[in-house]
Amino acid sequence: MAEPNQSLQFEPFAPRRLLRNRHAMTLAGNFLPRKNGLPAPQEQLFQVDKDVQVLCHCHWQPEPERAATVIIVHGLEGSSLSQYVVGTGSKAWAAGMNVVRMNMRNCGGTEKLTPTLYHSGLSADVGRVMGALVDEKKLARVGLVGYSMGGNLVLKLAGDWGNNAPRELKAVAAVSPAADLGPSADAMHSVLNRMYEYKFLFGLMRRLRYKVSLFPELYRMPARRPRSLREWDHEVTARYCGFTGADDYYYRAAAARVVDKIAAPTLVINALDDPFIRLIPETRAKILANPNITLLETAHGGHCAFLATPNGYDGRWAERQMIRFFLHHGMN
Repeated sequence: MAEPNQSLQFEPFAPRRLLRNRHAMTLAGNFLPRKNGLPAPQEQLFQVDKDVQVLCHCHWQPEPERAATVIIVHGLEGSSLSQYVVGTGSKAWAAGMNVVRMNMRNCGGTEKLTPTLYHSGLSADVGRVMGALVDEKKLARVGLVGYSMGGNLVLKLAGDWGNNAPRELKAVAAVSPAADLGPSADAMHSVLNRMYEYKFLFGLMRRLRYKVSLFPELYRMPARRPRSLREWDHEVTARYCGFTGADDYYYRAAAARVVDKIAAPTLVINALDDPFIRLIPETRAKILANPNITLLETAHGGHCAFLATPNGYDGRWAERQMIRFFLHHGMN
């Protein structure tokens, strides 16, 4: 399905001054303000499963069916309003593409739209949104973008599809993808990463508390507050999402299991100094052995940040490389 993409030359990445530290880079990437170049969105709900709807913010070019379309999926405890989603969407819009910012189940204030929780294995939700959009808007060229958890989702979807991917899928891109869920969850629990883990656990607990109030017949709070992301996934994700435990969840939901099956042109951007995302050697070997995947690994970049010196653009290097990749693969 895909052609090897050796002919595409990417720009080298040099971290912005004072941001060579992984934590400084990650925090700056999250908190530095940025411009929103998107027009006002159209909100649309999509049925992705029984009694489950997800909310997307859609931005359509004047002739949507003639333009390529990018569907962007956020990371854990993110939403369609996450800065990296808006930033990537703005660049895609400026390049003439339609933009769909997708909220996963329960995200973006949509807890009432489903009795279920969300997790890293729900890649089929992305596929159903894409399918509905292709049918409704008569789209011919679609690209998928995912960050962190969203990166795992789009890689897993492409791997699950393999050679049977819809013909409309032209390219996939994943930034800091959590393709190895177990090692990444364990890295999150290291001393230097506790601030990130606490932030995620605080948000997840708050969301579960709200779900308990909405669906008291389905959920209850854990007897003891989970002290790590692994404990959360063992006590909550596995219990309520059909897994036997955290290890079963990490295996079945991880894109690492199927990256060797990916047949669409795919770009993976990963920083070797990412504080908590880990690509184990076996997964990296699978990615490198797949001619349909281009792996860009940088010494610096943090988690979903990749802030370069602004030089004619805003310095969001990873977003710029993804747009170049999509244009190279017919998304123009």
